Amino acid sequence: MDTPRKRGRPRKLRPVEASATERLSRAGLHAQAGRQLREMIVTGALAPGAPIVEADLCARLGISRTPLREAVKMLAAQGLVELRPNRSARIAPFDATHITELFEALSNVERIAAEYAAERLSARELGHLSDLQETMEAHYRAGDLAAYFAVNQAIHSAILAGAHNATLVEMHGWLFARAERARYFALGTHARWAESIEEHRAILAALEARQSDTAGRLLAAHVMHTSTGVLARLAATAGAAA
Repeated sequence: MDTPRKRGRPRKLRPVEASATERLSRAGLHAQAGRQLREMIVTGALAPGAPIVEADLCARLGISRTPLREAVKMLAAQGLVELRPNRSARIAPFDATHITELFEALSNVERIAAEYAAERLSARELGHLSDLQETMEAHYRAGDLAAYFAVNQAIHSAILAGAHNATLVEMHGWLFARAERARYFALGTHARWAESIEEHRAILAALEARQSDTAGRLLAAHVMHTSTGVLARLAATAGAAA
C-alpha cells in the first residue's frame, strides 16, 4: 500500500534575473528619451512655454511615465524645461537676459579657444575643418537646416578640440549645450544663414593663416551676432503676437 506523500510548503521560485543587456536597456531608457525630447525642444517641435503633457509624450516616444519623468528632470538641469510646484512642467521660455549672459560667456570661451587653435591645430585638423566648411555650405545651398546646423555644431566643437585644452572644452560643452536651442532659433531666417557662412569662411581663413588674434576676434563676433539674431527674432515674434 502506497503511503501518502507529505505536503510540505511550496517551494519558492527564484526570481528570474534580468540579463545585463536588459538592465542596460532599462537604465538607458531615460537617457534615450532625454535625447529625443532635447531634439524636439531644440528644433521647436515643442515650443517655448508649452506644457509637458506626459500622456502625449509617452505615446509619441513609446515609453512609460517613469523614464519620461527622469528625462524631464535631466532637461530641467540643462535649462530646457521648467519644473513648477503643483503644476505640470513646461518647456522653458526664452529669456532675453539669460540669452545675453549666456552668449557673452560663450563668445569669450570660443575666442580664447580660437586663439589657441590658430597656434595648435595640426595640418590634419585644419583639413578636417576645411572639409566641414565645404559640407556646411553644400547643406546651405540645398536649404537643409537640420544638416547645416549639425555640421555647424561640429565646426565649433572642432575649433575647441583644436585648442588642445581640456578645461576649455569642458567649459564650452556646458555652455554650448545650453545655447543650442537659441542658436537653432537664430537660423530661422535665411539671411542669418548667409551671414554665418561668410563669418565661418573668414574664421577658417584666419585659422589657416595662424592669425590667433584675428581668429579669436572673428569667432567671438560670430557668436555675438548669433545672440543679436536670437534677440531680434524674439522681438519680432513678440511684436507679431501683440
